[in-house]
Amino acid sequence: MSELLNVIAPVFLVIGFGYWAVWKGYFSHEATDGLMIFAQKFAIPVLLFRAISTLDLQQSFDLRLLLSFYSGATLGFFTGLFGARLLFRRPWEDSVAIGFIGLFSNSLLLGLPITERAYGPDALGANYAIIAVHSPFCYALGITTMEIVRARGRNPFLLAANVLRSMFRNALILGIIAGFVVNLAGLPVPQVLMDAVNLVSRAALPAALFGLGGVLLRYRPEGDLRTIVFIVAVSLLLHPIVTWSMGQAFGLPKAAFRSAVLTAAMAPGINVYIFANMYGVARRVAASAVLIGTIASIFTAWMWLALLP
Repeated sequence: MSELLNVIAPVFLVIGFGYWAVWKGYFSHEATDGLMIFAQKFAIPVLLFRAISTLDLQQSFDLRLLLSFYSGATLGFFTGLFGARLLFRRPWEDSVAIGFIGLFSNSLLLGLPITERAYGPDALGANYAIIAVHSPFCYALGITTMEIVRARGRNPFLLAANVLRSMFRNALILGIIAGFVVNLAGLPVPQVLMDAVNLVSRAALPAALFGLGGVLLRYRPEGDLRTIVFIVAVSLLLHPIVTWSMGQAFGLPKAAFRSAVLTAAMAPGINVYIFANMYGVARRVAASAVLIGTIASIFTAWMWLALLP
């Protein structure tokens, strides 16, 4: 039990430190916004570029891994969408944003550091394979579904253009694409440039975790409690259960199985609020789900770590 606590506690202590610093006024909301901009638009894309440009693609990109993880994610999306619509009578646009909460687990800020602390840096190949597909897949599914719901008969070519434009404005996706280009083309990266990339990437997770704590201070749960509890349960329980079942059925290797289940078990990421805010729908549910899901994942991550082989 103490070993599991040692794995989880440092990650959530950094988040808690950020929360405390902003709460006490030692770190302003404006500074938090700036830190998150640095982390999400610069440092994390650089981290993804470095990881994917040097990744052994043939070894890490196991179709069974991606099918296991994204089957759970897709089921989480449609469970959230139709649950919000049929159980809670939310408008279709709200329902898509709520479904996105069940789709988009925090693979970077929580999944990556917890997996690294539990199993070491050499265990992260499968994590990076999931992350490489994560933003493109989730945004493509979420944006396409939202645009279909909002289109109501509009030109399908205009729909496709809107989806592509929204995706290629995302810095994470651009970092992933750049990493694939360098990796697949075998382009040499000058050592001085790689040293700079390493410096920035080392700052990515600590800065993002501290900033996440500050951001969570704003997201106080208000109303919609049944909807929030429902979608958090989808994210923290349904997604990893499906991934576990699929991983066992496919005979995933132990390291990939661990990465897939742990990543699936992570709380909804800040991106779910960004998605809801982008369309101006279900923002309170998304914000509260991030906060409650992150707190709850302290205990559920502990549970999944105890269950994993």
